Amino acid sequence: MQKVMFVASTGGHLNELMQLKSIFNNYDFNIMTEKTKSSLYLKEEYKGKVNYFIHGSKDHMLKYPFILFINTLYALIVFLIKHPNYVVTTGAHVGGVFALVAKIFGSKIIYIETFANINSKTATGKLVYHFADYFIVQWDDMLKLYPKAELGGWIF
Repeated sequence: MQKVMFVASTGGHLNELMQLKSIFNNYDFNIMTEKTKSSLYLKEEYKGKVNYFIHGSKDHMLKYPFILFINTLYALIVFLIKHPNYVVTTGAHVGGVFALVAKIFGSKIIYIETFANINSKTATGKLVYHFADYFIVQWDDMLKLYPKAELGGWIF
C-alpha cells in the first residue's frame, strides 16, 4: 500500500485538504498540520495518524524565521520516520516546507493551489510549482499563471 502524507497549514488550507478525507483510507496515510485549537480534533479522529507543526505565520515576523527553522527540522524528522511515497499538500508555508524536504528524498509531490486564489499565485505555489510532480489549480484563469498545471476543478 502506498504511503501518503497529507499536509496543510491550519485554517482554510487544512479545510481544503480535509475535502480529500474520503480517499485517506485507500492509502497508508498520515496528516500533518499546525497545532491550533481548530486542528486538535484531528488527533482524536485519526488516532496515531496526525503530526503537528508549530503554528506560526508571517504576522509574527520576529518569531517566524525561528518557527520556520524548527518546522523544517521537524518535517525532516517526520519524513525520515514515515517516508511517504507521495505528499499531497494544499499549502501554505508548512506544506511547502514538507514538500521540499520530501522532494529532496525522492517522494512524489502533488500540490493543490488554494481555491481562494482566482487570479494570483500564492507564495507556496510559486515555490512548489517548480518541483511538484503534479500541480493542480481549481480555476481556469490560474492556468494562465501556471501553464504546466492541471485543472482539477473545485475541491469543495
